[in-house]
Order: sequence, then structure tokens, then C-alpha cells
Amino acid sequence: MKNLLTIAGSDSSGGAGIQADLKTFSAHGTFGMSVITAVTAQNTCGVTMVQDIDCQVVKAQIEAVFDDIHVDAVKIGMVSRPEIIETIAECLRKYKPEIIVVDPVMISKSGYPLLAPEACTTLIKELLPLATLVTPNLPEAEAITGMKVTSKEEMRPVAEKILELGAKAVLVKGGHLDDSADDLLFDGKVEKWFQGERIETKNTHGTGCTLSSSLAANLAKGLSLAEAVTASKAYVTEAIKYSLEIGSGCGPTHHFVDLYRKAGILE
Repeated sequence: MKNLLTIAGSDSSGGAGIQADLKTFSAHGTFGMSVITAVTAQNTCGVTMVQDIDCQVVKAQIEAVFDDIHVDAVKIGMVSRPEIIETIAECLRKYKPEIIVVDPVMISKSGYPLLAPEACTTLIKELLPLATLVTPNLPEAEAITGMKVTSKEEMRPVAEKILELGAKAVLVKGGHLDDSADDLLFDGKVEKWFQGERIETKNTHGTGCTLSSSLAANLAKGLSLAEAVTASKAYVTEAIKYSLEIGSGCGPTHHFVDLYRKAGILE
């Protein structure tokens, strides 16, 4: 069994963040571990408060995991402060995990800022050069590169710029496009497009966290980048199709569709 570590924030409603990551790791038959960078007061309607975890506590969590357990892949999500990012990068340079997937979480689905403005530069400088794969949506890609993206044609130059910043590969997610939802995977040599399927539902809470965690798990299991993206997009699409009507806002995706189906309890 592969061991996966998520370094991210906690979502009290269970649909995104650490909770979504751990569910996704389990759904992929891997063992999930966590380092909590922030605690959010959050539900399906939005984020109301965030408290960042002290850097020394973040460092101690990372060291506790790596000093005892082999880590096959790391997924990095919400890291809101420059000093937290620097602490994580320092630890990852020390332990050198083979696979690092960076999901540059900047704004919650409800519009709450999850990355301090001054932290974006630190994220670019410290984490992108360590990344096996970066998974920005279009607003995040724009914030990282300073380049506007409003069409599929503009996604390739943005991907190239992100690679210039140090990442080994990038998956630019096109869900914010008006005329398509296609994603672009680019590793500096091969450009591969993945057709996106729009599903009529408001219950998409945690999809970015879920996709990046699925990618980390599939890469740890030995899939190639393209194979991992194909498998992970299929997993997330199914999770959205069977999303859960929980709360009065944007409900979560269903991380265990396959398990529920096999158990004969899928509603």
C-alpha cells in the first residue's frame, strides 16, 4: 500500500481540504496522513474564519510523519502565510519525497481569500520548483503568471510560464472557460488536452482538493502523468455526478461512489 501525505487546511464541513484529501486517498486504496496548516470554520455556504497553525507545529507534524513512515507522495493544498510556505519547502527539500502535487489554493468557492497576497510570491518561489505537478484553475494560473486567460488558446502560454517558474508539469484546469471545460496537461515537451464534462449541479464543494489528491495517489501507484489525469478526472466526474445534497449551499462530492456501489448501498 502506498502512503500519501496531505499538507493543507482543515474543512470543518468535511467536503474540502484535509478531510476531502483523506477520503480521496482511502478511495484509491492508499494510506492517508495529514499535516494541518490552518483550521477553517467552513460549511457548504462558505468560510467564516481561518486560524493558521504555528510554523513550528507545521514543521513538527511533517517531521513526525517523515521520520517514521515512508511517504510515497505529497499533496499540498491550502498554505496561506509566507512563513508556513517557507517551513514546508524547507522540510520537503530535506526529506525529498519523489512526488509532490501542488494545488495552489487561493480563494474558496464562496470567494473567501485563502492565500494572503504576500504569500503568492513565496508560493511561486518556494513550492513551484519542488512540484512534480501543479494544478491551477484559471484564476490561480492568472495570479501565478500575471497573464490573462479567457480562451483555450491562451492556456498553453500560461502553462509554459508556470514551467519556467520551476514546476516539472502543470495541469491548467479550464472549468472557468465560457465555451468549454477542457484541461491542459503540459510538461515542457508533450501537450495533452482532456475534454471536460459539465455536470448540472451546484454540489461541487472540494473538487479541486479531490482532483489533486487523486492525482497524487495515482502517480504514487505508478501511473504516468497522462494516465493519472485520465483516471483522476474520471474519478472526480463520477464523484460530482453522485454529489451529496448536504447543507443549504454547495454540497460535497461523493468520494466513495465505487465503494457504495459495490456494497449495494448507492442511493
